[in-house]
Amino acid sequence: MAMTEEKQEQEPTLKQKHFYLQSKKDWIKFIRSILEWISLIVLGVVIFRALFVTKTYQPYDRNDPKIVDGKDHGLIALSYFGVDREGTDTLISLQRLEEELTTLKKLGYVTVSQKDVENYYYHKKPLPKKALFLVFEDGRRDTVLFTEKLLERLNYQATILTYAEKFKNNDQKFVSVKDLKRLSKEGFWELGTNGYRLSYINTYDRYHRFLGELDSREFIEINQYIGRNYNHYLMDYERDKNGIPIESTKEMKKRIDRDYQLMKKIYSKQVGKVPDLYAIMHSNTSRYGDNANVSAENAVNLESLFKMNINREGYSFDNRKNSIYDLTRMEVQAWWYQNHLLMRVKDDLPKKDRKKIKFVKGNVKKYQQWKLVKGAAEFKKDTIALTSDSESNGLLTLKKAQGKTFHVKCELLGNKIGQQTIYLGTQGTADKKHNFSSYLSVSLENNKLYLRQKSGGTTKTLFKQDMYKLHDDHPVSIPEDKKAALVAELKTRGKFAKNSTLAELYQMKALKEKHKKVKSVKQGAKEYIPEIQINDPGDVKVDLMVTGNKVWLTVDGKKLVKGQVIKEANGGIALESAFGGFGESQRNIADDVYDGAFQNLVVTNASGSKTYVDERLHGWELAKDKWDSFWNKIVDWFIVNL
Repeated sequence: MAMTEEKQEQEPTLKQKHFYLQSKKDWIKFIRSILEWISLIVLGVVIFRALFVTKTYQPYDRNDPKIVDGKDHGLIALSYFGVDREGTDTLISLQRLEEELTTLKKLGYVTVSQKDVENYYYHKKPLPKKALFLVFEDGRRDTVLFTEKLLERLNYQATILTYAEKFKNNDQKFVSVKDLKRLSKEGFWELGTNGYRLSYINTYDRYHRFLGELDSREFIEINQYIGRNYNHYLMDYERDKNGIPIESTKEMKKRIDRDYQLMKKIYSKQVGKVPDLYAIMHSNTSRYGDNANVSAENAVNLESLFKMNINREGYSFDNRKNSIYDLTRMEVQAWWYQNHLLMRVKDDLPKKDRKKIKFVKGNVKKYQQWKLVKGAAEFKKDTIALTSDSESNGLLTLKKAQGKTFHVKCELLGNKIGQQTIYLGTQGTADKKHNFSSYLSVSLENNKLYLRQKSGGTTKTLFKQDMYKLHDDHPVSIPEDKKAALVAELKTRGKFAKNSTLAELYQMKALKEKHKKVKSVKQGAKEYIPEIQINDPGDVKVDLMVTGNKVWLTVDGKKLVKGQVIKEANGGIALESAFGGFGESQRNIADDVYDGAFQNLVVTNASGSKTYVDERLHGWELAKDKWDSFWNKIVDWFIVNL
């Protein structure tokens, strides 16, 4: 009893319990703690919603005449090699993918399933007026990780193409069978296949040295030394260095059949069925291979195993004029701006349907300061992305801009193959078409910089600079590069050798070759100049000053032209982008549209007292951009660490 009374005496009264909230300071601490907890909960919910799929795919309404009108409009098929949070030269960034798919959604495109495509070809059932068949290749796990929330938000469905060998080897970079089962329940993904494996035969390096067969790991290690002279495993006979087959037709058939049977076995056992869709590697052959006998053997296998086959690349439009085993898709490249994709799709559509495509303008207020003469232009943050017409150019002229002196600062970010030009002193106004009878221009054309002036009908090149040589501080000779190619191959053979003895032998050979002396450029050998690839990114900072009859030009911090005398320029300002040719591409990409990218463009008079154009971010736009960047870093951290 005494103990009870003692405890009661020790227990605080109700007033004492809340005594800590009696002061103003205590109340501030209490409210701050509540707000902190609310902030953490909200942040947790936002991050959860950003990372995890909570909905299931809802198919389009086939009975809605606004979506399906019963007529044959065909479909467009787009594929992406893969998706990366920030993007690489081959993997599209999540932001750019989101922009492109969101734009297609706004244009009215709905995704169709493999079953829809089968019904369209086999049973003549109509597709939506704007049907999109969406594919992601190579079955990368990061592609699914970064893309599935986007598919959920847009209610889009896509096919993920996989290699059966990756299931067999349990490669963590690629989606697993467990992943596929989860994805199939959500409904945003369907399964397709690129085949059993990605492997290469009849391979040569750029010096025509025969490498033979390489698996995908080996190819990635030394692809910087490989040109376009190689083939995929199922596309041809295996040949020797002279191009002569080293296998009989019977052996070739057995080799190809084995790949299909291995593929069938793995999908049947681990996934439960063979996918309906096949995308043969590689595309655009005579039929299903580079040799008639090889093609016939592929035909026997793929037409019996699969219900459809993507056989070509480069065009997006399919209809019943082509076979369901000869479908084409357009591989959207990581460096394309939105209007690049739309321009390519527009070109592929039948003429009657091309009006469906409306180009993206971006910041309308900035857009309205310019007059679009040709192509398409997107004003995106601090960048003007000027997209050319196919095998032609894109042209923008600045309204209400006339001057005699100019100071231009701009970063040119378009790819190296192509043309980006800034014109000063062009003739014409906002009401009168620029006739370009006279101008001063600085232009990047296939990685060469030109300063030109046109006057009296004559165009004169004032200055020319090869951009490769401008930054070529350590030239490599052809013999040195040839040696590097051999050493890289030997190291790769050793890295992936079947046993330690063979690995050690290759490493010893690589070390021996590495220490061999070859001629350098200083010793008189010819310099190795790499061919520009179509996907080589450009980044050139231009600073151009024009005062009366003199011009100064600084490029990437290097003063190249100092007070050169010119004829006085007087007129407006214009931008141009232009197709620069197909160029080289290891992946055989053919692209006839070009994006000029003009970042942080500022044009003032020479004294800086008058600004003609300023495309930099300011104020709220700049603050928002920094916040978006900060938020993306937070999300990136959770993605990496969860």
